[in-house]
Amino acid sequence: MPPAHPFDDDKLKEECGVFGVVGAADAANFVALGLHALQHRGQEAGGIVSHDPVEGFNSARRFGYVRDNFTKASLMETLPGPLSIGHVRYSTAGSKGAAIRDVQPFFGEFSMGGAAIAHNGNITNAEALRKELIERGSIFQSSSDSECIIHLMARSLQRNIPERMEDALRRVEGAFSIVAMTRTKLIGVRDPLGVRPLVLGKLEGDGWVLSSETCGLDIIGAEYVREIEPGEMVVITASKGVESHFPFRRQASRFCIFEHVYFSRPDSIIGGRSVYETRRQIGVELAKESPVEADLVCPVPDSGTPAAIGFSQESGIPYAMGIIRNQYMGRTFIEPTEQIRNMGVRLKLNVNRALIKGKRVILVDDSVVRGTTSRKIKEMILDAGAAEVHFRIASPPTAWPCFYGVDTPQRDKLLAATMTEEEMREHLTVDSLKFISLDGLYRAVGEAKGRDKKCPQYCDACFSGEYPVIPADQVNKGFELKAAE
Repeated sequence: MPPAHPFDDDKLKEECGVFGVVGAADAANFVALGLHALQHRGQEAGGIVSHDPVEGFNSARRFGYVRDNFTKASLMETLPGPLSIGHVRYSTAGSKGAAIRDVQPFFGEFSMGGAAIAHNGNITNAEALRKELIERGSIFQSSSDSECIIHLMARSLQRNIPERMEDALRRVEGAFSIVAMTRTKLIGVRDPLGVRPLVLGKLEGDGWVLSSETCGLDIIGAEYVREIEPGEMVVITASKGVESHFPFRRQASRFCIFEHVYFSRPDSIIGGRSVYETRRQIGVELAKESPVEADLVCPVPDSGTPAAIGFSQESGIPYAMGIIRNQYMGRTFIEPTEQIRNMGVRLKLNVNRALIKGKRVILVDDSVVRGTTSRKIKEMILDAGAAEVHFRIASPPTAWPCFYGVDTPQRDKLLAATMTEEEMREHLTVDSLKFISLDGLYRAVGEAKGRDKKCPQYCDACFSGEYPVIPADQVNKGFELKAAE
């Protein structure tokens, strides 16, 4: 599977993907398929835990793609049972390229039995919690923030594992969508703001599924039931089905708007809306806000494609595949000299010269982070003989880091944090550069009146600098929040 974006050094990295199944024979096989569908959310490593009434808990954790590890019969036979959860990882907390001990799901043995937990998101007070827990005698096995939850559960005095999990999560700040399991139960929880996604599905018979996205349900033929609500905990058994309650104080939802822009697969459904249709509508809004005379609208593959289609449809300028992606290229495979390293871009993408030559080209991409990607693509387009290059970006300028489960560069590495739009245009040396406005993005995701400044409908901190949960660990390190207007 190619990386989620050909320039994997200059895109915000997906967080993680979680998946769980209860009430299906050989549930781990379903989990492996679900994780394969969620591979775009994390390509570094994956793990699966299963439970069998006879053999108890079993786990497997591996680096690399799901297809290279969890498709082998010899491995899957070691994960029997009707209950299983899994996780695909891109490290947002814990060291990058980490040891196998950092790969989820994490497992803990409690007095009332074992439990495993897989977490998508980021705990913004993890360092303070870890320090407190270590001082009280906890021994950590990984560098992941998610392990804090297991230790908090171990210290809880509640009677059963779901109650201990509730107790633990009340101490946690930040973003979390969690899939967990006991010997008999599949558990799903979303944080009170619902920053990260989690959906519920139904298999034939008594089977139930939890997944980060609906595309994970599609691959195993599960029926989409609904989203887990912000602040909701569901406890699922094959015999009783889904039991739901809300252990946290109700708050206005702040779902991550970048899921619509880039992270989620275009064939997934979020909030009853097709991700593909939302991205196409972003292109429509872009064409309305920032029209320009040109001959062709070209996407930067693959994440810019739906927005480019929408821009073309609204503007009437023909859509064209001006850049072709090599689907079989992962990372640059030979790098002995600087000259060869510079060719790495062309190993991943190539310009359709016959189409581009002499044309005024609009390039549509999903975001600009450091700007290195955009400069390389612009140079390739001009080398192919383009008359003009205009960039249209399907998100507002990314000017602030994310602390809720997205691996963002430090703020001074973000182009939009240090430059105005015109300065960025000059830096990229393109004929024009325009980003969709924040209100335009909100209209594209279905908010007809745009962004509610007093109570934003989504988490858009990477664009606005307005953090719905104060990132306590980062503030303690000296990170300066945006001053109130």
